Amino acid sequence: MIPLSVLDLSVVTTGTRPAAALQNSIDLARHVDGLGYVRYWLAEHHNLASVASPAPDLMIGQIAAVTKNIRVGSGGVMLPNHAPLVVAERFKMLEALFPGRIDLGLGRAPGTDGATAHALRSRLDRREGDDFLERLSELVLWETRGFPAGHPYNNVVAMPDDTPLPPIWLLGSSDYSSELAAQVGMGFAFAHHFASYDAIAAMANYRSHFKPSGWRETPHGILAVAAVAAETDAEAETLASSMDLNRLRRDRGQYLPLPSVEEALAYDYTDAERASVMRNRSRLFVGSPATIMAKLQPMITASQPDELMIITAVYDHDARKKSYSLLADAFGLEKKVAA
Repeated sequence: MIPLSVLDLSVVTTGTRPAAALQNSIDLARHVDGLGYVRYWLAEHHNLASVASPAPDLMIGQIAAVTKNIRVGSGGVMLPNHAPLVVAERFKMLEALFPGRIDLGLGRAPGTDGATAHALRSRLDRREGDDFLERLSELVLWETRGFPAGHPYNNVVAMPDDTPLPPIWLLGSSDYSSELAAQVGMGFAFAHHFASYDAIAAMANYRSHFKPSGWRETPHGILAVAAVAAETDAEAETLASSMDLNRLRRDRGQYLPLPSVEEALAYDYTDAERASVMRNRSRLFVGSPATIMAKLQPMITASQPDELMIITAVYDHDARKKSYSLLADAFGLEKKVAA
C-alpha cells in the first residue's frame, strides 16, 4: 500500500489556545510515529488565528526529539520570508542533531497577508515581486559552495559545515511548482487540499519532466489531501462540520480559530453558503475508512503519487488522533515501536 505521512498546522480552536495546540502537535507526532506514518511535516503560517506555529524549524526539533522512526520536516519553510543562509544553517543543525530524519520543504508564498509579509521581510531587503527562484539558487549554493570566483559569499560558511542539507522538497499548488521541481531534480509535494489546479496534471507533469540531479536520482511525488475519518460516515460528517464553517469564513476573509462542532451545526447556512461548502468539499475526503478509501482510490490511481500526506484539522484532538489511527489501519501501515 502507499506510504502515509502527516501535514500538521498546529490547529487552534475556540477551545484550544495556541500554546495547547503546539503541545497537541507533539502528542500527535508521538501517536503517528507508532502507527507507521513515514513523515511528519509542520507548516509555516503567520498572523493566522487558526494556526499556532509560524516557525516549523523550532517545532521540527521538538518533535524529532520525542519521536523515533518518523522523518520530520517543513511543509514548508516559506522561503520569501527568510535569508537562504539562515535556512541553510538551521536545517544543517537539525540534520546534525537528527541525522537522516529531517526534510526541508520549501514554499513560494509568504504564508500570510501583505502587511505581515512586509513586517517579516522589511529588514531583509526591499526587492519586489517573486524572487523565489533566486533564493532557491542561493540556498543550493550554500550547500554546493558554487559561488562564482571573487563572490563575497565564498568567505562565508554555513555551519555545521560537516553536515549536508537534508533532502529538499518543493511545495506547490500549480503547474509552475511541479515544473520547477522536475527541472531542478527535487522532491515535489502537491497541496490538493487548497489547490485549484488539477492534482493529476501536476503529478504527471512532475514525473514526465523530472531530471535526475545531485538531490534525487528519481522523482518522488507527495500528494497532500485533507481527510476526516471516523467509525461511521455520520460521525465523520459531524466532525467535518467545523472545517466546513471554517472554510466558509476564510473565503470571506474571516480568519478565526476553528469552531466547535456544536457551533458549526447550529449555524444557519443560506442556500448560497451551502453551495460554497459543497464546492469546498471537492477537496475534502470525509467518511468511514472504507468510504474514504473508495473516494481516494481513483485519484491515487490517476495521479500515481509515491506518498499520501494527510491533513486532518478537526476540533477535538482525540478525534483527530483516532482519524489517523483509522487511516493507518485502512492503508495497512505497519505499526512501529514508539519513542
